[in-house]
Amino acid sequence: MLHTFAAAVAPVAPIAAHSLLVFLLQIGLLLLLAVVLGRLAGRFGMPAVVGELFVGVILGPSLLGWAAPGLHSWLFPAVAEQYHLLDAVGQVGVLLLVGLTGVQMDMGLARKRGLTAAGVSIGGLVLPLGLGIGAGYLLPKVLVPEGTDVTVFAMFLGVALCVSAIPVIAKTLIDMKLLHRNIGQLTLTAGMVDDVFGWFMLSVVSAMAVNAVSAGTVLTSLAYLVAILAFCFTLGRPLARGVLRVAAKSDGPGLTVATVVVLIFLAAAGTQALGLEAVFGAFLCGILLGTAGKVDPAKLAPLRTVVLSGLAPLFFATAGLRMDLTALTHPVVLLTGLVVLALAIAGKFAGAFAGARLSGLNKWEGLALGAGLNARGVIQVVVAMVGLRLGILSVEVYTIIILVAIVTSLMASPILRFAMSRVEQTAEEQVRENEHRAWNTHPAANPQEQSL
Repeated sequence: MLHTFAAAVAPVAPIAAHSLLVFLLQIGLLLLLAVVLGRLAGRFGMPAVVGELFVGVILGPSLLGWAAPGLHSWLFPAVAEQYHLLDAVGQVGVLLLVGLTGVQMDMGLARKRGLTAAGVSIGGLVLPLGLGIGAGYLLPKVLVPEGTDVTVFAMFLGVALCVSAIPVIAKTLIDMKLLHRNIGQLTLTAGMVDDVFGWFMLSVVSAMAVNAVSAGTVLTSLAYLVAILAFCFTLGRPLARGVLRVAAKSDGPGLTVATVVVLIFLAAAGTQALGLEAVFGAFLCGILLGTAGKVDPAKLAPLRTVVLSGLAPLFFATAGLRMDLTALTHPVVLLTGLVVLALAIAGKFAGAFAGARLSGLNKWEGLALGAGLNARGVIQVVVAMVGLRLGILSVEVYTIIILVAIVTSLMASPILRFAMSRVEQTAEEQVRENEHRAWNTHPAANPQEQSL
């Protein structure tokens, strides 16, 4: 009896010594290269995120796996548990990055320019979605997995092309010191709408892939979304205000930092549980914390430094570890990839630009919004991985979508810099810039984070 009871409650074995060694080497090497390539990107006038995204390509199957397969298989063994350790660290980084970005959102501007953000978002959604669905029907049949319904495949490709990437957009705006600009705030607002729609459509198309879609499935997902937003507008804000008021009574930053981290993670867990993706919950939580009016920027400066200098670069570095760009050496895959890339870029730019112009913005502001929303980054990688797991996408189409994610993320910064150099800074933006500087008053703050 005692033997049976002991066996039933035996503790889970700790991580194996070799797995821990590999994990520590992975973290150290990824962060080292992320810092080096991030600094190198800065030398060439690009945001650090550009260099950080390349780390995974260098250490993944695209380069290291091709040049030194033995070393690659030892350092990054094809074992789910080992990869999941990196995934977990990366998710911690991206959730905190997105949450802190939400804290710095100017919701007064979002309310005042809500119609503008909605117009840009709709334009940036409808056109690439339509182009992606059309392309899905016209792609060579050899690229469509056997047994996959063409309509499901086409809709999935449309969803993959219409999403934006709040983490990449946020990091790019921070690196380029554009987060305080009206265009930066509008880009994040429109990007949030794009991503909510994208995750909603992803849940519908994924259900179609397993023959489980119904009117009830769609309505349930929509009801969850409405319920989350209703909670934020009613109970969420006073709850955040009360919790922050208690944390602010502490002298040092420790309690405030811990409180914000806990709230971001719990909000992310809530939306993840409802099938709307953890990043969405983290971003909404950040907005609630920012609008509660009780956040002391100086107390969150240490958290911000750790996230921007360590955790976020690790996330972007790990994003490319599953990419295998060697598939692009096949002519059919390469040609198809270039066509899909052109459609993705044209659709997002044209849609966002048209929405901006119809909303009364000038051509340079429209171009900047198109550049920002065009960055698909890791969100598109996540969408592609879901498609690969469900058997909707072939390895070749998965690689094509990864190509789109990388190229569009690289394109964002030079076009943003070109367009924003022609947009004058307003007095409102100057006030917001001064407020953002308060986030960097901690003596350990990184100099490159000044004047966001």
